Amino acid sequence: MLINLSNHPSAKWAEEQLRAGHEFGEIADLPFPTVDPNGDEKYIQELAEEYSRRILDLANGHQTTVHLMGEMTLTFAIASRLMEKGIRCVAATTERIVTESPGGAKTTFFKFVRFRYYA
Repeated sequence: MLINLSNHPSAKWAEEQLRAGHEFGEIADLPFPTVDPNGDEKYIQELAEEYSRRILDLANGHQTTVHLMGEMTLTFAIASRLMEKGIRCVAATTERIVTESPGGAKTTFFKFVRFRYYA
């Protein structure tokens, strides 16, 4: 099973990312929470505990990997907790493709490349 904890629902992933995600098994989406920028470290720890519990509940009885991408301090706190429990965590890597129009406007496209394990 792949639990997708990000702000990018798997229904909107490109075919390449879906194929790579299904190599882990069924994909379950869990939206990444909005993180208050004024929140302190205790706030982050409490959110990390809540989301780690939610993930462990979803993972119960399944070999699970978590696609984890979002606000950096919360992502780190969740990944640390999950990896301590033997849950593998991955991030999506992308190729950034930028085109610039003659007027100076930039368009950025991110092309999925692979999932990379948190080390």
